[in-house]
Amino acid sequence: MQVINLHNLTAVQAASEDPVVLALGFFDGVHRGHQRVIATARKVAQQRGVKLAVMTFDQHPSVVFDHADPAHVRYLTTVAQKTALMAEMGVDVLYVMDFNAKVGALPPQRFVDQLLVGLHAQAVVAGFDYTYGPADVANMQRLPEYARDRFEVIEVPKATLDDQKISSTRIRKALDAGDIDEANLLLGYQYETSGQVVHGEARGRTLGFPTANVAHSSNTRVPGIGIYATMVQVGQQWVAGMASVGRNVTFGDDRPITVEINLLDFHGDLYGQNVTVRWGHRMRGEIKFDGADGLIAQLNKDEQGTRDYYAAHPFRVQPRLDCQQTTQVKMEG
Repeated sequence: MQVINLHNLTAVQAASEDPVVLALGFFDGVHRGHQRVIATARKVAQQRGVKLAVMTFDQHPSVVFDHADPAHVRYLTTVAQKTALMAEMGVDVLYVMDFNAKVGALPPQRFVDQLLVGLHAQAVVAGFDYTYGPADVANMQRLPEYARDRFEVIEVPKATLDDQKISSTRIRKALDAGDIDEANLLLGYQYETSGQVVHGEARGRTLGFPTANVAHSSNTRVPGIGIYATMVQVGQQWVAGMASVGRNVTFGDDRPITVEINLLDFHGDLYGQNVTVRWGHRMRGEIKFDGADGLIAQLNKDEQGTRDYYAAHPFRVQPRLDCQQTTQVKMEG
């Protein structure tokens, strides 16, 4: 897959002149609703015999429109993670547009003329609620008007699960509540984060459960407080681990939230290394024990729970996306 960074509007003119079917969206999470948009675009591209292209933005529009602090906007997927998922879905070209004030201020007609026509779209595919400016004038219903018969407009209806819209917002709420199982169901794959192993209090070692303390960037949305079965990539190896997201309340109040992962059947020094975590299943919430003995007893149960989970749900690195899960998704319209 070719990745083309569009640093400004002028860069669009220098992009490939090949005709494409162009899928549009911010695609945070590349969830099952997004996957339907891309699958629809892929089918049209195959029918037309042209490349499948996707255009997304490098940062959330709220940074420009709402003046959100870019250092603290938390994403479901980084651009790199989006890229990997797009490649798995058969995208030929991924356009990553720098979303700045100039792009955000484009009137709808100029957005169409400079970006969509400029990228040689034969057909444009997007979700029913995609906007490219103020929602009352820059929506999918008005896109044919701006297109002026230069490309076909294909609107993908709402995808639902349990009669509720599949959305990035819904996934964020599930993650914040610690409901990783719900989040993974909506995503269609296991949620993934990356961080650096840093020094902690080393208390886990004294309990017989040494942990890797994973520090995430401020842009990463870590699942809510709880104990999780995870798989952790260490170099080229994936290792099962039980992860604790919490404040270690057994050892004091008002402690900061940390991510500590006990890697099963692994021995080695990980300090300073970057690791990737795939969050499989939430086993329980955080519990305050009277002392170390009660905590150790529970950690032994958690270890067995982690082993049991992966025995029942064998881990696979690729493909991440489970096409069979899409049978549960309903499309309205």
